Amino acid sequence: MSIRTIFAGFLAMAVSCPVALLGQQKADQQKAIRPPAIASATQEFPVTMKQNIIAGKTPLGTKVEARLSIATLMAGKVIPEGAIFSGVVVESAARSASSPSRLSVRMNSVQWKKDSVSVTAYLTSWYYPLRMPTNDEASGESPVGIHGDIGMQRGTGSRSGPPTSQPFPTQGSTQQGADLPSAPTSNVSDHRMEMKDVASEQASDGTLSISSSRTNIKLDRSTTYVLATGPLASGK
Repeated sequence: MSIRTIFAGFLAMAVSCPVALLGQQKADQQKAIRPPAIASATQEFPVTMKQNIIAGKTPLGTKVEARLSIATLMAGKVIPEGAIFSGVVVESAARSASSPSRLSVRMNSVQWKKDSVSVTAYLTSWYYPLRMPTNDEASGESPVGIHGDIGMQRGTGSRSGPPTSQPFPTQGSTQQGADLPSAPTSNVSDHRMEMKDVASEQASDGTLSISSSRTNIKLDRSTTYVLATGPLASGK
């Protein structure tokens, strides 16, 4: 083999190696700046509780259940109305002179007929009030409902009329309505509202909790509350 042939071979290797290295570096850079997958949207579930819950009186670890008020699509699967959510109370503190009332309820699963799925959904500071009756429906009786001051659109439907706005329940109001059946879906507003004087917080581990500096938080069985897999913002 001639010296000219050997020199030509070394020259070809010298040219190709930087090109190959540059190509590898470019591929690594593209991999590094690839945007992360978009997180799925927050899932909402309107439910009625199957038991009363009182912050500070209902112990941590208490097992709770809630009934889905309207069929909801989750991950391509329809969870039918009446499906039962099962979960636990993970925070329960009564209001004191120096600290607010705090409550956190986490649902871990939902079951219907012979099917069930795992889910991580928390009680939020939102609920669906009973709608005001129209002129044709007015019966002279006030609807049963609770606090709220911010309306939000849930979706289209046959129900109409503005939502009620009533104060947060007092110590006696929950007991008074404790034996009331769950509110019929047809009487529930199409707009969800945020509970008056109730704030929602999310911890670093993703746990959602609600708190109130004005009164003790109570959940009853006649109100449609909102479970969600993440925080719900106004205007969403």
